[in-house]
Amino acid sequence: MTRMFNFSAGPAMLPTAVIKRAQQEMLDWHGSGMSVMEMSHRGKEYMSIAGKAEQDLREIMLIPDHYKMLFLQGGASSQFAMIPLNLLGDKTSADYINTGMWSKKAIAEAKRYCDVNVAADTSEGGFTTVPSQDELVLNPDAAYVHYTPNETIGGVEFDYIPETGDVPLVADMSSTILSRPIDVSKFAMIYAGAQKNIGPAGLCIVIIREDLLGKASAQTPAMMNYKIHADNGSMYNTPPTYSWYMAGLVFEWIQAQGGLKAMGEINGRKAAKLYAAIDDSGFYANPVAKQHRSWMNVPFTLANADLDAVFLEGAAEQGLITLKGHRSVGGMRASIYNAMPEEGVDALVAYMQSFAKHQAV
Repeated sequence: MTRMFNFSAGPAMLPTAVIKRAQQEMLDWHGSGMSVMEMSHRGKEYMSIAGKAEQDLREIMLIPDHYKMLFLQGGASSQFAMIPLNLLGDKTSADYINTGMWSKKAIAEAKRYCDVNVAADTSEGGFTTVPSQDELVLNPDAAYVHYTPNETIGGVEFDYIPETGDVPLVADMSSTILSRPIDVSKFAMIYAGAQKNIGPAGLCIVIIREDLLGKASAQTPAMMNYKIHADNGSMYNTPPTYSWYMAGLVFEWIQAQGGLKAMGEINGRKAAKLYAAIDDSGFYANPVAKQHRSWMNVPFTLANADLDAVFLEGAAEQGLITLKGHRSVGGMRASIYNAMPEEGVDALVAYMQSFAKHQAV
């Protein structure tokens, strides 16, 4: 069997070691005689799986004790509604920073529940940069400030954490979580869909400061109330058990690689190699301002868009798949999350160089 180098933005490539481990444990988890998929979420076997995954994530990210971790269904997109429902409290407005497609979706959903102040908007520049701290027009009376540190589609990434004073900072880290160390204490809430750097689709992880719990509006459904999930250990209902288990295997894999410091060093090298191949080619181009380029999602275009299909076909023949850019942007996009090995990026760079050279002949 040959494993492809899968550059999909999500569901994304998983570490081969994790998939092999899951394969070994598929029919009989640790002598239980059951697959994890068959276990009661309240049984001692599954409770040990869930507890270890939670503890490992806390250790990997150095999550302070006064933060709760929630393992939820509904993907990151459900959080677009859950955040205003849970965090507005007695306030009527929230600040949002608009830097791309996922910011726009979060803003549109929040407008159903409150007044939204768009603290900064980079749409006029085609979402190719992020606003500086000085450009943020923040409301000191806002319930919270929401931003997307890494825009998956546009490949735009913040190179700083916004300062919001006493106003809680909320971050959609779906595309960047676990890619390098972060200071969790600078955030009131972090959330992330699993299908990029955490595990298979079906799971969303929320990391929330305890003082933000219990503020949900009276109309908030129980299944959308953070405090209810926190009080029930993310088991108010049947959680996405297998995705949670797989996330736990990924956390163990990250620890085995040397933790987030090691992952950050590897990811930095991968991104530098790919951007150098683009910038030095004279054939490929990336539209994002250099200081705001994403480590995880690298969009690029060819000198002649008529060659896109030829490029993709040749890449697939080399075992390099899912490189087609998002329909709203076009061109190519290489998502190089943690599970993408450095050799995969090396193979892509070699193919890009060979393709460009062939077209110049």
